[in-house]
Amino acid sequence: MPGYRSPEYAQSLSEFGTPIELSNSGGWLLERRVPVSQERDAMGCYPIFAARDWRGLAKDFACIDHRLISIALVTDPFGDYTVDQLRLFFDRVMPFKEHFVADLSKPLNISKHHMYYSKKAASEITVELGPPPPNFCAEWTRLYEGLVRRKKLSGIKAFSRAAFELQLKVPGMTVIRAIENGALVGAHLWYEQEEVAYSHLAAASERGYQLNCSYAIYAAALEYFRPRVKRIDFGGGAGAGVRDDGLTWFKRGWANSLQTVYFCGKILNLESYNALSKASGHESSTYFPAYRTGEFA
Repeated sequence: MPGYRSPEYAQSLSEFGTPIELSNSGGWLLERRVPVSQERDAMGCYPIFAARDWRGLAKDFACIDHRLISIALVTDPFGDYTVDQLRLFFDRVMPFKEHFVADLSKPLNISKHHMYYSKKAASEITVELGPPPPNFCAEWTRLYEGLVRRKKLSGIKAFSRAAFELQLKVPGMTVIRAIENGALVGAHLWYEQEEVAYSHLAAASERGYQLNCSYAIYAAALEYFRPRVKRIDFGGGAGAGVRDDGLTWFKRGWANSLQTVYFCGKILNLESYNALSKASGHESSTYFPAYRTGEFA
């Protein structure tokens, strides 16, 4: 199975939990130990939980014994589900963020600003597309480490070289690279899954930012994926909810559609959940699970 549904992708996140396959839905969770406790819970793979058959979640959850206190995940924006179905599976369902999408069945609506800078950048760099080339992981890791330092990323968002070694081998991986005089100045990782191309991760060097290489990369992605998929998911802006940040503005300039992703939470052992939440001092928190309030702060 390609992309976020593949066992290889789940395994790439094993530093943050033990991968659990959900046999009925075809999705994957990461089982984790609850801090200052012997209890365990589970989260969906970052950044989205993808499943083959969402209706199978009901059977999957019924098969999970009480060793897991709760499950939290963010849905695939193009999963085969309705919000009403999600509410049957989960105790908490709420909009998390909007993903910017190029629906290729409709006319594209690229901003004039983005078109200008994509052409300008393309005149100064070479853009190469395809499977990860040999020795790319080392180059990509160095590039991404620069992003981690700039954005002060930590935890699962920071990723490790070991994680990238596995992610680059996941079926459906496409790499778009920006090169100046033989040097890598920017790159974008994509997963092609059925009829959707998902933006996974992007990073650039300081020189890449100076050259506005991301404009040329996005323009190349549109041309490359147009005959291959029906939709291109550029992802959302920074953080949850609706924001007016630079990343949101940039992605909006390529999109002609929006798709909502949902945060979903399910309590499997209410007694233990309440006890952990009370012990953490966050029993009234709106965060889910309450006993993990502040974990990604």
